Amino acid sequence: MSDGFGHEVPPRHAQQAHRGVARYLVIIGSADGAVARLFLADRTPAGEFDAGTEEITHMTGGAQASTGAAGPEWDGALAGHTAAERAAATVYVLDV
Repeated sequence: MSDGFGHEVPPRHAQQAHRGVARYLVIIGSADGAVARLFLADRTPAGEFDAGTEEITHMTGGAQASTGAAGPEWDGALAGHTAAERAAATVYVLDV
């Protein structure tokens, strides 16, 4: 007799690597309003949400901020935004 009590026992969980921790938070304007975008250390997108949420204040508390994301390191990550939007963006470096 098995421990399944008449039901098939599910297989063992396969261990996989988790996604990295978000390192950058970019608040950038768009046609629909301000958007908050999260990026990993290599500037791979990790998430996007409305910049008007209260979570922004919690995430940016004590974080170092700079204005503008016009550098070449942001070219791939922010390719869908105009040069003006990128220049006006606020970039926060999040504590890891």
